[in-house]
Order: sequence, then structure tokens, then C-alpha cells
Amino acid sequence: MSGRENPHGEYVGSLFRSHYPWLCGRLRRHLGDGAAEDIAADTFVQLLSAPVPEPIRQPRALLTTIAQRLMYQLWRRRDLERAYLDALLEDDDHLAPSPEAHAQMIEALQAIDTLLDGLPAKVKATFLLSQLNGLTYPQIALELGISQRSVSDYMAKAFNRCLKLSLD
Repeated sequence: MSGRENPHGEYVGSLFRSHYPWLCGRLRRHLGDGAAEDIAADTFVQLLSAPVPEPIRQPRALLTTIAQRLMYQLWRRRDLERAYLDALLEDDDHLAPSPEAHAQMIEALQAIDTLLDGLPAKVKATFLLSQLNGLTYPQIALELGISQRSVSDYMAKAFNRCLKLSLD
């Protein structure tokens, strides 16, 4: 398929030429040069993969919204990695994992974060305390200051979410 047969691709291409430098500049305030360019490029990739039936009235507003979501995802991934590394440093008995094991663990944590995305914070915390920390329901209830019934309900919500997404 040539570019002439894809009007949406041509439209996004024109938006890219017009707004990419502006978006990079805007993102550089929050990120370094390389990360800003990556997020800006990913913003246009997302726009390209989601066809819009009519021209966008305020392209900079839409581009900013998409870029902010991508930036938050990047920060969340970095926070997960930092928390994992901090946990490794605190665990004196734990031997440092190989680079491959480390990469696999980060990938698994990111997958879990994506899987639980959109759930309330207490549901996520309950699930993580149970599955990653191995706490019992009474321990989780004490840790989070909630009832054991709430822990049970939150775990059911998290497991239902996991099951639903694994079937999709």
C-alpha cells in the first residue's frame, strides 16, 4: 500500500512534520533529550495506530495528552525499577541477579503494573502485598488498615482483572 492509498497516514505525517519539533521541546522540560524524542515519536506512532475519522481540531492538545500518558508510563516503569533495585539492596541475603534475570524481573514487574493499571490503589497494593510479599490476608489488613473482608474483595477484583485480561 502506498502513502497515497492511506490518507490517515498522510495526515499523521503532516502533523508530525508540523508539530514534532514543538512536542520535543515541550517534553524536554520534563525529560532529557533522548527520552523526549522517544516519547514524541511514540506519540505519533500511537496517533497513527488509532485512525481518526475526521481532522483533529486541536492537534497540540491531543498530542500533549498522548505524550503525557506515555511520560507517566515511563516514570511508572522507572519507579518500579528503582523500587526493585532498592529491595535488592535491602536484602543482604539475596545474591545480585544476573543481568538477564534482572531484565526478566523488570519486564515481569512492568507486565504486572500494566495488568493492574486502572484498578484502585488499595486493590493494587493488596494484590502486590499478597503475591509479591507473601503476606496473609490478616497481615495485609493490618498493613493497609482495612478489614479482612476488604482484603478478600480486593483480591477477588484483582484476580478477576487478571483472568479477564488473560482471556482477551
